[in-house]
Amino acid sequence: MTTKPRSLTFQSPEETANFAERIGANLQSGDVVLLEGEIGSGKTHFARALIQSLMSEPEDVPSPTFTLVQVYDTPIGEIWHSDLYRLSAVNEVEELGLIDAFETAICLVEWPDKLGPLTPGAALRLTFETDPNTEDLRHLTLSWLDPKWTKKLETFG
Repeated sequence: MTTKPRSLTFQSPEETANFAERIGANLQSGDVVLLEGEIGSGKTHFARALIQSLMSEPEDVPSPTFTLVQVYDTPIGEIWHSDLYRLSAVNEVEELGLIDAFETAICLVEWPDKLGPLTPGAALRLTFETDPNTEDLRHLTLSWLDPKWTKKLETFG
């Protein structure tokens, strides 16, 4: 079953962070969120806000650009935040342990195109776009195949 993508527009980084918190409140282990968009489109900002909203004790959430994966323990389980930009082959994804994490943790994946055939079919895909006329404006398209996302996202219009 395919769903019709939903589009949202955020006027500020704060609106993007608020949306991330709302999505985070509905996540559970086994949920995978794919974050697509050009450099500077808001993927890491979104991930950081989501992760911090689920922590019992606030801590720094750096971009995993160089570490490739950052793992956070939260009251609802592990969150894996990965940035696959620097990967050159699909087999490197398996070496990171991401495939197992897709089943046991909440996973936020930046540059998901690097997953290739390993892309989970049940993932939520968020595509971020900047606006050429307004610096802080972000357009977000949500798409998914798994019906669980329809229920999780029903309050987002």
